[in-house]
Amino acid sequence: MKFDPARLLSWTTVPASSFVGGNQVELLQGGDELFPQMEAAIDAAQREIWLATYIFHDDPAATRVAEALKRAAARGVAVQVVVDGFGSIASMPAVRRLFAGSEVKLEVFRPLDRWYAWLQPGQLRRMHQKLCACDEVVAFVGGINLIDDRHDMNHGWGDAPRLDFAVAVRGPLAASVHATARAMWVRSHLWHGWRDEVRSLARSPRPVKQAMELVRDLRGAPPAEAAAGRGAGDRAASVALPEPVRAAFLVRDNVRQRRTIERSYIEAIGRAHTRIDLAVSYFYPGRRFRRALRAAARRGVRVRLLLQGKVDYRIAALAARALYDDLRSHGVCIYEYTPAYLHAKVALIDDEWATVGSSNIDPLSLLLNLEANVVVQDPDFAQALAQRFDAVFAQSAEVTGAPQRTGWRRWLHRGLVAWLANIYLRVAGVTGRY
Repeated sequence: MKFDPARLLSWTTVPASSFVGGNQVELLQGGDELFPQMEAAIDAAQREIWLATYIFHDDPAATRVAEALKRAAARGVAVQVVVDGFGSIASMPAVRRLFAGSEVKLEVFRPLDRWYAWLQPGQLRRMHQKLCACDEVVAFVGGINLIDDRHDMNHGWGDAPRLDFAVAVRGPLAASVHATARAMWVRSHLWHGWRDEVRSLARSPRPVKQAMELVRDLRGAPPAEAAAGRGAGDRAASVALPEPVRAAFLVRDNVRQRRTIERSYIEAIGRAHTRIDLAVSYFYPGRRFRRALRAAARRGVRVRLLLQGKVDYRIAALAARALYDDLRSHGVCIYEYTPAYLHAKVALIDDEWATVGSSNIDPLSLLLNLEANVVVQDPDFAQALAQRFDAVFAQSAEVTGAPQRTGWRRWLHRGLVAWLANIYLRVAGVTGRY
């Protein structure tokens, strides 16, 4: 077999975003709705499963998914799982035990298993995606980690589940999710970083030979076919689909799609006529994003932001609240969700544009982390999300009254947050103004 570096690189490349029709997209709220469907899809898989997640815990909910993955691997399905080295650092020993002795191939994205790993370039750039693809036919995308909704890694167990969302995708778009989850696993397995991948290929053919041997062992579809989405359409056609749904799979990476998700938001906000509902756990957008929200509110669009009321990270909450007074003064309505922790990353604009995914609206998600969102252009899906929004806004407290800080205290708060954010970005290697 001739070793082809271009063919290998296709396994590490995520597909460009584009809208495609003929998809079935189902909104899922929380792990209680997501995990049973994910387990059923894993049990039905016949060829391969690729799963990428920021957090993989070992509580009962996550363990049930792990057992389904092991069952699939035991019956001959190629099962590959990649977890983030920082997000899963506390549970990593337990996760390794979960898969020990099984045929599941577990990889860690930028592992932090040695002290000097913290000093390596790029460690602030994490894999924050939550993806699962089965046979290029069904895929799951969203903000839900593999951990029980009532379990928080820092605060323990609670009575109320986190507010979080995902989507189940059947149809042509599943091939793009498949290619992206596969790229995360292959990057982690081969070089643990995109820069090292390119340099290794340029220096020596030996990594290529080793990688191509791995490609043959994974038993998946030919890389060029999977990356382009060819062949997936025939298999997806066997799934009973409703009226065609146009959707796009958006990825933020540090190679060619650095601003894809942010640009999609800003363009949709700029076209809004009636409503903008945005729920996000961590909110500190850049200047263009803030200008777009203010402009929409000034031209009469109802703009509602749903942010954390029950705070998990105080610094993140301080950053978001530094922007409250400015946004409210331009007509943006801000609500804080208090029944439980808010982990959702969803938005609804007018009556047909909606997005669900892993990307927060802050510097980490918009400029550093690897993220993935699905954008859906469909009135029925938008209506389903609108109902969920209206229900959670009814449970939330609107921020009202006089500005929390005035005069020099207000500007000191905003200036300090902006300074800290820019220092963090510069340490991570991001240049320019945010």
